[in-house]
Amino acid sequence: MDTLVRPALRVRGLSVTFPVSGVDIPAVRHVDLDVPRGELVALLGESGSGKSVTARAVMGLAGEGAQVSADELTLGDVDLNSASARTLRELRGARMSLVLQDALSALNPVLTIGDQLGELFRIHQGASKKVARSRAADLLGQVGIPAPAKRIDDYPHQFSGGMRQRILIAMAIALEPELLIADEPTTALDVTVQAQILDLLGSLRTQLDMGVLLITHDLAVVSEVADRLAVMYAGRVVEAGDADTVLSRPSHPYTEALLRSVPRIEHHGGDLFTIPGSPPNPARVPSGCPFHPRCHRAIDLCSSVRPELLATADGRTVACHRSEEVLDAHSR
Repeated sequence: MDTLVRPALRVRGLSVTFPVSGVDIPAVRHVDLDVPRGELVALLGESGSGKSVTARAVMGLAGEGAQVSADELTLGDVDLNSASARTLRELRGARMSLVLQDALSALNPVLTIGDQLGELFRIHQGASKKVARSRAADLLGQVGIPAPAKRIDDYPHQFSGGMRQRILIAMAIALEPELLIADEPTTALDVTVQAQILDLLGSLRTQLDMGVLLITHDLAVVSEVADRLAVMYAGRVVEAGDADTVLSRPSHPYTEALLRSVPRIEHHGGDLFTIPGSPPNPARVPSGCPFHPRCHRAIDLCSSVRPELLATADGRTVACHRSEEVLDAHSR
């Protein structure tokens, strides 16, 4: 990564395992990731690829029994590897925040929105109830809630799904963190509202000079807002780089297959492309490249030797023995 770019998050060699029936099962394997301030980085992959586990490990929320290790895990100038549980609690909300996909479950149904937003200012900054209320109303206005001074007295069930998602984003940016992790924030929303939420995240990252890590399985979402893209499969990053470059000229067969599976208007009436098979069980990941049983470009080497994540001439990183052939196929 360019040394002149200020990183909000830098991850090197992140691994996460969970104990299952006395056996440690790896969910995330040696992940490298950079999220610069002022940029939106999308972490893309099918369900079960390790995206959400990666995000929660960064936040210190991997869960009971999880074993998290990393060669480097830094939030700005803070070493998260050596941070105590108390330090991580203080960092969450103030310097890094997490937006979940199910806003109704994430919000307290018996407290008004004003109380829930105001609590952030009262606890973290010692604000009075009056000041906290005023700042809560300002936040609602910032994320596009109409008549915010009136709506702060409403309860979560009185808002639409899109409005509740905006409220979660308001809570996440209240203390102006340098890193915002959004885990599938548009999954349960209709297409029009999805676009509005993505536009909001895009504008906020610029206004607040904030790094945004967007967890998603939706390529349409990625192409809309991402500056950079990291593609995960079976707990590993298999390709990463500038979003426009990766989406226009993929160099990993999995990225290539994901792009082919997107419905296109010019293929109206034809069969939709699907990737054969299913993602592997984390407890039984194939030898060699984990994608080789589903890959139409696989050769004998792919089943026996796992490819390393290596830098290429165009600034991306890719883990594939045949990346040059894949790239050539999209350069014609």
